[in-house]
Amino acid sequence: MGLLRRYFNQTRKPEGRLGGLMICGMNSGHARLADWGMGHLPGITPQEIMELGCGAGRNAGELLKRFPGARVTAIDYSPLSVKKTKEYNKAMTACGRCRVQQCDVSDLPFEAGSLDLATAFETIYFWPGLERCFAQVAKALKQGGYFLICNESDGMDATGRKFEQIIDGMICYTPEQIEAALNKAGFSEVTKEHHPNKPWITVLARK
Repeated sequence: MGLLRRYFNQTRKPEGRLGGLMICGMNSGHARLADWGMGHLPGITPQEIMELGCGAGRNAGELLKRFPGARVTAIDYSPLSVKKTKEYNKAMTACGRCRVQQCDVSDLPFEAGSLDLATAFETIYFWPGLERCFAQVAKALKQGGYFLICNESDGMDATGRKFEQIIDGMICYTPEQIEAALNKAGFSEVTKEHHPNKPWITVLARK
């Protein structure tokens, strides 16, 4: 595997020196996409939020700013991402508003019905089975809770398909595929939005 291919494969689970380089660019590289996606959240005041696939921690920090009365639990299965997210949100972690932990989205360690909002930015490409993982999210959410998914690829764009060939295990799903998996996992209301000029998508589901 060439160096460039090895570098892009760090997108899935950053580790080591190349993973550190990848993580350094995540916060700035995904900021515009994440902010666009968060703009689709309804007028809610969640108390408990789960940020899935927290990367380098910027999105967890933005959720803490947007919802000053909430606590955010940020998770990732990469120890390096967990470390970087703790560093990025050091003050909020110290005061108890942010908790960061390593775990797998296919087996979430949350009490059933304990969360108001879950978010997933640029991460479901790598989840081990959408329906299974979405069911874990649904279980953790309260009735009426929301799940926001935001992807840079709509599953049909040339760039996304190119990276599918470079990054092992990556799958760029279409909005329709995501909606179908959400419905099977127990979500009853699903709204899909497509950026007018880019292949960016948001999918907002309600339990």
